[in-house]
Amino acid sequence: MHGSTLVFILLTAIVGFAVLAKRFSVPYPIAFVLGGSLLTLFPSLPNIRLSPDWVFLIILPPLLFAGGWYTDWKVFRENLRPIGLLSIGLVLFTTVAVAAVAHWLSPSLGWAAAFALGAIVSPPDAVAAGSVFERFSIPRRILAILDGEGLVNDATALVVYRFAIAAALTGTFSIGNASLAFVFVSVSGVALGLAFGAGYVALLKILRRFELSDYMLDSVLSLLVPYAVYLFTDSIQLNGVGPSAVLATVTAGIFVSRQSSKVFGPDSRLVANSVWTLLIFLLNGLVFVAIGLQLRDILHDPTFAARELWIGIAVSVAVIVVRVVWVYPATYLPRLFSARLRQREGVPPWNYVFVIAWSGMRGIVSLAAALALPYAFPGRNLIIFITFCVIVATLVFQGLSLIPLLKWLRIDSGEDIEKREIEVRVGALRAALKRLRELEPFESVEEWEVEGRIVGEYEYRIAHLTGHIEGGQGGLAGGVAIDHRLQQEALEAERREVERMRADGEIPDEVYRKIEYDLDLANARLS
Repeated sequence: MHGSTLVFILLTAIVGFAVLAKRFSVPYPIAFVLGGSLLTLFPSLPNIRLSPDWVFLIILPPLLFAGGWYTDWKVFRENLRPIGLLSIGLVLFTTVAVAAVAHWLSPSLGWAAAFALGAIVSPPDAVAAGSVFERFSIPRRILAILDGEGLVNDATALVVYRFAIAAALTGTFSIGNASLAFVFVSVSGVALGLAFGAGYVALLKILRRFELSDYMLDSVLSLLVPYAVYLFTDSIQLNGVGPSAVLATVTAGIFVSRQSSKVFGPDSRLVANSVWTLLIFLLNGLVFVAIGLQLRDILHDPTFAARELWIGIAVSVAVIVVRVVWVYPATYLPRLFSARLRQREGVPPWNYVFVIAWSGMRGIVSLAAALALPYAFPGRNLIIFITFCVIVATLVFQGLSLIPLLKWLRIDSGEDIEKREIEVRVGALRAALKRLRELEPFESVEEWEVEGRIVGEYEYRIAHLTGHIEGGQGGLAGGVAIDHRLQQEALEAERREVERMRADGEIPDEVYRKIEYDLDLANARLS
């Protein structure tokens, strides 16, 4: 089967699984993994081996950069303590616990190999949990902690992973060297990410100053930057240890995101947002379908799978239990001994803590790290099989159970995000009105007339948005509904007329596309 045919099959499968996921309200990653596993039943489909280089160098950089881009830095900074406890403390605790369980159940798996397995399965996948939470109104702090954990924990796990591999192959290990290396890897990774982010922002400012940029060039550059950061950082090695490419890429994404309003024009932001939304969806689809497709390769020896399945189940249970055991003491013990912490952060209810404890789904980084083990690594096949078991168990079991659990636990953010958004819009409009008033008095009648028209438009938009907030409390809600209907009818009339002119050959496609784009923006504002 040609590679192009295989890509077509995979993309078609992603669309089909996405439709089924939407129809049955199943998170996309779970549907993709299950669907990919079912595809392995087709005998004509070739074995697909997921290359670690393909994941680490092609798939991971844009996912990391996008994760940093959409991170709320203020909320991230406020929750740095719990994020650190999860992304560093829990990763190390899980690594040790899994290593102990795996070595106990399979003594032939040496301690170094057992620690490598622990590092491989210790970092949860933030994408999987996020796909479940997008259907619910979750407190922002829970989302911030889980997203922050997902951004940082990969770096911790990969440092432990590298030292475990070195220990297994050379027979030497130093806890002091490992600790120093972790500090160096983390600090240098963040520093390089900041440097790349600052350089990218400076380049965009220069291009805009000399009018050399447009929305297409900005979009292409935004796709190149994650790879540039990751590849450059990953290429630096000092005595086998280098800066964290994961942290560098995430840091660059956070930095550029905070500066985006100053360096990107409106058109660039609109186009880039659409490009990145599609890219992230396709990458996640390919990744999670590819995880499912590994089933045939992993189960090529059915007797091996049947013989070692109980170890995979035991390690999966250990991974789930260890997270619960860690999260509750890590949440309540610091508050028990610190009144200042209780006053500053409050005491979260047990059900909120349980959501964090139960959101430990594993994903692509774990599988890629397992497949990246050298072929001569002791117990490699067993480690890959156990990793697959952990991914399926946590992703499918925990992912599907999260949905009814969130309903049963009555998790609610208590925030009306739509109302808050409207309040911000109204505040911005009032600031604009204030600025227009400051420009008075005008010298010409024409300026007064133009200002009066603009003020009237702003006052109308404020009244329109206020009607949304007030809802059914007065006559404005009905007015807003009528306004929406009439504006929608007017826009549709515009669209029909432009389409008629295009069909009759009165206007070229270039003109039609520009007008259609403006009509689409107007329609988006209505919704």
